[in-house]
Amino acid sequence: MKYLIAGLLIVSITGHCFSQQNRKAIFVIVDGISADVIEKLNTPALDAIAREGGYTRAYVGGEKGGYSQTPTISAVGYNSLLTGTWVNKHNVWGNDIAAPNYNYPTIFRLFKDQYPAKKTAVFSSWEDNRTKLVGEGLEATGKIKLDYHFDGLELDTVNYPHDKERDFMHRIDEAVVNHAADYIRKESPDLSWVYLEYTDDMGHMYGDSPQFYKAVEIMDTQISRLWSAIQYRKQQFKEDWVIYITTDHGRREEDGKGHGGQSDRERNTWIVTNARGLNSYFKTGVPGVVDIMPSLARFLDITIPVSQAREIDGIPLTGKISATNATAAIDQGSIVVNWKALNKKGNAKIWISSTNNFKQGGKDDYILAATVPVSDQKATIALTDKKSPFYKIVIEFPDNLLNRWIIVDK
Repeated sequence: MKYLIAGLLIVSITGHCFSQQNRKAIFVIVDGISADVIEKLNTPALDAIAREGGYTRAYVGGEKGGYSQTPTISAVGYNSLLTGTWVNKHNVWGNDIAAPNYNYPTIFRLFKDQYPAKKTAVFSSWEDNRTKLVGEGLEATGKIKLDYHFDGLELDTVNYPHDKERDFMHRIDEAVVNHAADYIRKESPDLSWVYLEYTDDMGHMYGDSPQFYKAVEIMDTQISRLWSAIQYRKQQFKEDWVIYITTDHGRREEDGKGHGGQSDRERNTWIVTNARGLNSYFKTGVPGVVDIMPSLARFLDITIPVSQAREIDGIPLTGKISATNATAAIDQGSIVVNWKALNKKGNAKIWISSTNNFKQGGKDDYILAATVPVSDQKATIALTDKKSPFYKIVIEFPDNLLNRWIIVDK
């Protein structure tokens, strides 16, 4: 991957509505490929997609050393994308997916809540992606039901007998991507997730090696099949498709075999998309995996309830945004909030709550503590409740929200 980096009025309105009704989104997670690897290999399919939109380096792992620090482990990364939040909220700490906090909804739940008649699909080797992360059929997720799934092949040891070289996983990925491409061509689901695993298997077995690099190039040919199916739908049915492709973690610095820690290489990932209207945050910043969810929501015209929007850690990668890079800390009896203004017009409203009832499915009572110009890039709020061990801060800008936690050391 190389850096890439009145009659008329009626027609116009009708065309806009038609486009909105025919918007389709797909996100793809290809497992365990650090940014330095994807950038040095030959990936013509990813390059073709990036030429329509863009490529950027990205990161996983939350805020290093901060309250949102997140293990660079597969299921943890998937759920950060699905919910737009870091592990301190979604509570998936490992691949056992022991106790997800479903109070932080996935993109699938938000989509189906607003558009119950629209179609969703998951194509994956891991059945847990659907049953545990999306939480299909569970009371805690409102018994969400995906319209189609093709997964669980890792459990089929008859058709995919497990071998030491893990060639079975390559064959599973082939089946997953072929099935996804065929289903897209024929059925055109409105929101889809494709997951491919083989690259991570080769990374664990061989580290930085010809075997791993070959697996990455195989992945690119698989992406080309998905891209071809999308092009077919666009050309034949005039549908408006967006695709986001990313990875869930990088690899260990020393040899590329492991991951899970907070080294730069384990945290350094990437995003490829054909999205139009990529903003300066995508082009000149370093987005996080959590930013894909609100980007999909913006494209699909999902209205996220305020109480849920205040919890999302991600920022849309397309369209207008006012600010990024929020910080908050207590200094001499005041809460000091900072941000980086990208669009200095308008005001920033600082909302503060000293509760975290949302985590248990409850409601937090926010107070409007200050209103300052976005261009100030700073607000100082005198503490009235100096005994609270915890504060949630939400900064409401004209074009996006940012949030921070302050956890007071006692």
